[in-house]
Amino acid sequence: MPLSLAMLCGVLLDALLGEPRRAHPLVAFGRLARAIESALHRDSRARGAMAWSLAVLPLSAMVWWMERLLFELSPWAGGVYAAAMLYLAIGLRSLNEHAGPVAEALAAGDLACARRAVARIVSRDTQALDAERVAAAATESVLENGSDAVFAALFWFVALGPAGAVFYRLANTLDAMWGYRTQRYERFGWAAARSDDVLNWIPARLTAATYAALGHTRSALRCWRTQARTWDSPNAGPVMAAGAGALRVRLGGDAPYHGVWESHPLLGEGAAPDADSIRRALTMVDRGAVIWVAAVLLWAWAEWTYARA
Repeated sequence: MPLSLAMLCGVLLDALLGEPRRAHPLVAFGRLARAIESALHRDSRARGAMAWSLAVLPLSAMVWWMERLLFELSPWAGGVYAAAMLYLAIGLRSLNEHAGPVAEALAAGDLACARRAVARIVSRDTQALDAERVAAAATESVLENGSDAVFAALFWFVALGPAGAVFYRLANTLDAMWGYRTQRYERFGWAAARSDDVLNWIPARLTAATYAALGHTRSALRCWRTQARTWDSPNAGPVMAAGAGALRVRLGGDAPYHGVWESHPLLGEGAAPDADSIRRALTMVDRGAVIWVAAVLLWAWAEWTYARA
């Protein structure tokens, strides 16, 4: 029971406080990862796996050890610690704080402001985007980051406790840093990319199912079935296809990266994306998080009641 209440408290802390404005642990972890990369980088999968292990495993083990120690002292002390770790691992309010301004600027007709806002959350060349592509970029980011920064973190918290949530977020951060198919990271970043694929496989499909349940279900399931496999990521495909279908909006298509327009498969169906698409995507992620937490609390309460019977 304390762990399920810790999950609720961790999500509430995120809603009330948002990400730490100073000295965020993931920022410090990023500096550590860059130092490890600088020391170990070679065009080698073995070197990449070694760097990944040195960055992720000791910190995760430390979180697990502290968790065991505190839960042995008191379930409630352990619960407070677990809530704090989950708070640091999820980014639900941050998702709203970054994507919300894009929707506001588009609704006000301020394309320049919308481009600046969306540039904070996507890697494409935002100055080349029209209003529709800005809305598509922001909506895609909300759907995908809803899976990565919210639902996957909650899943691993439920599965393995606070150490699981931290382990996942560290691995996911390394994928964002090293998981690119560039000359520098093609081999060195292989372990980071593959580990993230494995850790996200189940959460991504649960996220897709959550989106389908909260939107246009038939459309979401149809797009998931027919479009997910066309996307280059085995986990982003189901999430974004189901999310786009649930919203009944068209995503994907051409996008500019580093001065070159790249073609991506089309996702979803229905209307072109706009400011409302971004807002509805944010609402869908928020409602999904509430449902996940409520489901865990109900399950824990049922187990607790059965044990006392």
